[in-house]
Amino acid sequence: MSDPRTATVKRVTKETRICAAVNLDGTGLYDVTTGIGFLDHMLEQLSRHSLFDLSIQAEGDLHIDFHHTTEDTGYVVGEAVRRALGARTGITRYGLARVPMDEALSEVALDISGRQYLVWRVDMPQAKLGAMDTELFKEWFQAFAQSAGITLHVTNLYGDNTHHIIESCYKGLARALRQAVTIDQRAADTIPSTKGSLGGTDVEA
Repeated sequence: MSDPRTATVKRVTKETRICAAVNLDGTGLYDVTTGIGFLDHMLEQLSRHSLFDLSIQAEGDLHIDFHHTTEDTGYVVGEAVRRALGARTGITRYGLARVPMDEALSEVALDISGRQYLVWRVDMPQAKLGAMDTELFKEWFQAFAQSAGITLHVTNLYGDNTHHIIESCYKGLARALRQAVTIDQRAADTIPSTKGSLGGTDVEA
């Protein structure tokens, strides 16, 4: 590939200060610091299993709660992926992964369509993991799908352990993204849409 698929995005508000850099054609290297240990762990899994190189440095109002930092990190990572994809020329576009983690099994299906939509069918046995509200993971996936411009379906098929359920969702996202952004060598110079464009979150295809 002649042009590197990379992007760096910064977001600064009164609630958070975040910088993220992504390389879609990396090797799964990561440097992640959000101030939320479990979120760091999930973003590291996202990087490792997608093979995206991912750098995230985030500071947020954690003295209030983890909501703003979690959600805004999803926005920034999604925007970085969107920008790195460019016009989406040659991508496979669709991705599907079923990922087990011990007793839990989750499925992630996605379409890099330019249409942002999340279907979230994940029930959490626990309301908290340590100090983190588990409902915040839906907020992360929603923010990511919105800013990345993808249609994203996340389903936990079964599982008892909340940690395992969440981790299988992130690993499923990683593997589905890895598939979807891969260049299809049979159509490497074309946009995978009859409309001829997948260029942005306001474009339907």
